Amino acid sequence: MDDRYGSDVLASGWRERGAKVVVDVAAEKDLVVEVAVDGFCGAVTRIEGGQVELEDYRGRRRLFPMGAGFMIDGEPVRLVHPARAAGAASGGTKRTASGSFAVGDSRARTALPSRILVEGRHDAELVEKVWGDDLRAEGVVVEYLQGVDLLEELLAAAPPRRDRRYGVLVDHLVPGSKETRIVEQIMRGPHGAHLRIVGHPYIDVWQCVTPAAMGIRAWPEIPRGIDWKTGICRAFGWPTASQADFAHAWKRILSRVNSYRDLEPSLLGRVEELIDFVTEPVAGPASGGAR
Repeated sequence: MDDRYGSDVLASGWRERGAKVVVDVAAEKDLVVEVAVDGFCGAVTRIEGGQVELEDYRGRRRLFPMGAGFMIDGEPVRLVHPARAAGAASGGTKRTASGSFAVGDSRARTALPSRILVEGRHDAELVEKVWGDDLRAEGVVVEYLQGVDLLEELLAAAPPRRDRRYGVLVDHLVPGSKETRIVEQIMRGPHGAHLRIVGHPYIDVWQCVTPAAMGIRAWPEIPRGIDWKTGICRAFGWPTASQADFAHAWKRILSRVNSYRDLEPSLLGRVEELIDFVTEPVAGPASGGAR
């Protein structure tokens, strides 16, 4: 890709509330696991590159990407290569989920005034899962808006400044979309100098997870007139009776994300761009009325 960009990130304690710890499990032969996304259950028969082959009781064999998205006895696990699991036990240089080198024994920095804003909770959770370690090391907080429609109101209440920049990630930022019209209107306003708005082309952040990570060839095409998330859940055979069903569907999808490799490049580059923007050093002393 020809692109230079190839916290408590949410409210305090959000990750810990009700969250289960996902442990690494070596994908040893004959280990029986369940695939969280579709319930396929089978024993490990072999590892091929970055994929693990499972065989169920009927003798059917399927390949799945290594990493998160599996369960053992109803508990989430992350399958890793047996050699990698042994290497981790003996130490060595580690990388974060975003591909950066991890800094040993580092503590989160005091939060910068600048912020990264995303549209909703799912966007924020995905950014946290992949870039959380990097953001805490830089002191960057990610906040969610509950929709890009509320961005102008936020900017009016707390305008960005030279020493408080906002980077905004928007879903479905394509020509002619509602989101694009809102962004164009905001950028014509008074805040453009200290504001950067970027986006990915997908209807929802769910689709930023690659089909390979989901174990499918492509995301289902949802006809116009059908709510996109409802259509996706129905295509996968997941329930859609309540908001809790959609929350559970997102947990299934998020469980398939182990690192940046499981996300579309069109999202990766934009998030890296926003991190660079909000962490760029402020040139010169900032006066109280700087804009």
